[in-house]
Amino acid sequence: MTTASLLRDRLIHLEGQGYPAYKALRGDYAMAGFTLHLDHIQADPFAAPSRVRVTVPQTTAQFPPDLWTLPIRAIALADYLTRQFHRASQAQNQRLGSGHSGLIEIIRPSQAILERSAARVTAAAVELRFQVGLTAQGRRIAGRQAAILLTETLPRLVQQTLVYPSLDGAALTHHCNTAEDGEALRSQLADHGLVAFIADGAILPRRSGIDAAPLEAAAAVPFESPPSLRVCLPCPHAGPLTGMGLGRGVTLIVGGGYHGKSTLLRAIEMGVYNHIPGDGREQVVTDPNALKVRAEDGRSVTGVDISPFINHLPRGQSTRYFCTANASGSTSQVASIMEALEAGARVLLVDEDTSATNFMIRDRRMQALIAKAQEPITPFIDKVRQLYRDHGLSTLLVMGGSGDYFDVADTVIALEDFCPRDVTAEARAIAATYQTQRQPEGGAHFGQPQGRWWQAPASPTAPKIKVRDRQQLQLGATPIDLGAVEQIVEVGQVRAIAAAILAQLVTPHPSAPLATLLDTTMAHLAEQGLDHLSPWPVGDLVSFRRLELAAVLNRWSQLPLQPPDQG
Repeated sequence: MTTASLLRDRLIHLEGQGYPAYKALRGDYAMAGFTLHLDHIQADPFAAPSRVRVTVPQTTAQFPPDLWTLPIRAIALADYLTRQFHRASQAQNQRLGSGHSGLIEIIRPSQAILERSAARVTAAAVELRFQVGLTAQGRRIAGRQAAILLTETLPRLVQQTLVYPSLDGAALTHHCNTAEDGEALRSQLADHGLVAFIADGAILPRRSGIDAAPLEAAAAVPFESPPSLRVCLPCPHAGPLTGMGLGRGVTLIVGGGYHGKSTLLRAIEMGVYNHIPGDGREQVVTDPNALKVRAEDGRSVTGVDISPFINHLPRGQSTRYFCTANASGSTSQVASIMEALEAGARVLLVDEDTSATNFMIRDRRMQALIAKAQEPITPFIDKVRQLYRDHGLSTLLVMGGSGDYFDVADTVIALEDFCPRDVTAEARAIAATYQTQRQPEGGAHFGQPQGRWWQAPASPTAPKIKVRDRQQLQLGATPIDLGAVEQIVEVGQVRAIAAAILAQLVTPHPSAPLATLLDTTMAHLAEQGLDHLSPWPVGDLVSFRRLELAAVLNRWSQLPLQPPDQG
C-alpha cells in the first residue's frame, strides 16, 4: 500500500499537468493512524468532487464498546461523528482554486439521528465517506495545494473528529443515550395502546418553516400534559418520563388559530425519528408506521382503488383502478389514504389546513341541497372510524373548523396558548346538545380495497436518476414532486429511495403485489444495509421508511402496474 509520503511526492509531481492526470491517484494510502481510499477521482475541477473514504482502526479510534455494540447506539455514534466532521470541515473549507478546489464535504445531517452511508462503526474500525475537491488553477493541477489538502488538512480533521480521546466523551455518550432512550420509548407505545407520546418539558415550536432548530427557550412554552392523559414510561438512561400519551382510535386536536395545533401535529409527525440532544423533541415519539397525508392538487395517481371514498362517477368511470395525471385536492388526498393503507400505515396524521374541504366534511345543509346520488365523494368523517374498526388504522386530526367530528372522536385535545387540555367530555356534551342531523354516507363498512400488482418490465432498463433536492426527483424523463411527502427530512433519503426503485427496475422477477415489493426491498435493506443500493462505496445515502418508499413510487406517473384484469 502506498504511503502518505509517496502520495505527497506524486501530487507535487503532478503540478501543472492537465486535470485528468489526477485519475492515476485512485487507490489506497497508508496515512498516520488511518487508511485513505481515493475511490473515484473527478474528471474536471467543476465536476462533482472526488469520492473519498478514510478507515480508522479501533486501535487508533479507541471508541468504547458500549458506544457501538447495540445497533441503535452504533447508528447514533456514526451520526455524531458525521456531525463532528461536517462542522470541522465547514469551518476549515476555503476556495483554493477553480471549481470545487479545496472543498472537503460530507452529507449534511438534519435534526434526526439516522443511519447514513457516510459513516459506519464496527469492532474493527471507523469508516467515514465524504467528498474532496482536488485543487486546480483553471484546468491544471495545483499539486502542491492538493498535497497540503490530503496529507496535512485531512489528517488533522480525522484526528479531531474520528478519534475518541479528541472528542467530548460526555457529549458523545449523551448523544448515544438520547437515541437509545427515544428507541426505548417508541418500542413501548404498542404495549400501552398508544400511537404517540410527548414528554413533559418538550420544546415543540421550530425557529421557522425553513429552520428545524428549536425556538429559543425564552420564547417557547414547554409542553405539559393534561393530567387525564399523562402516562409514565421508563427509559434506560433518562429514567421514568411523564408526558401525554395519545391512544389508538380517532384523536382530534382543536383550538383557535395560532395556538399550536399544527405545531403539535408536526412534532408528532417527526416523532417517527430519533432526534439529537437539544432539539427539544428528543422525547417525542410516534408509532413508526405513522404517515402524514394531505391534499396535493395535480399529483399523479396510478391504479389506486379509491372506491371506499369515491364512486359512481359520471359516465360510469370505475374507481376500483383509478388513474389520473392531474388529481384534484380531494381525489389526491383519498389516493394518499388508500396508498397508506396498502403500504401498511397504522396511523394517519391529518391537518385540516392542508386538506380538501369537500373531502373532510359534507354538512347537513349541503346534504339537503345536493343529494348523495349526485355527490361521488364520501367525506372522511364517515370513514374515519371505519378505518380504525375494520383496518386498525388510527387517525390524529387537527380540526378547528368543524365540530361535527366530535361525534366520531375518541379523544379531543384543545390547545390554548400552546398548552393542551383534555376536552373530550366537553366535546361529547356539546355533540349531544347540538346534534348535527347529518346523515352518514358511504355505507356501514369500509370494505377491502383492491391491491395492486407490480408489473416487472419485460426488458429491464436503468433510467437515469437525478435528485435535485429533498422535494424533487427525476426518474428517466419523468419528474416526481415530493413536496407533500413531509416526513422525508434529508435529500439522502430521496437518493436511497431512488436507488431502491432502480434496483427493482433492473432486476428481472415475477409480477407481485406492490406490498410484497415493499416487503422485499425493506428486507434487503435491513439485511444488507445501505451499501447494497450502490455498486460502489458512496456516502450520500440515508435510511428511509417503507412508507416513504411507497409514497415516492405512488407519485411516479410511470409506475409499472399490472391491470387488475390480468391478475
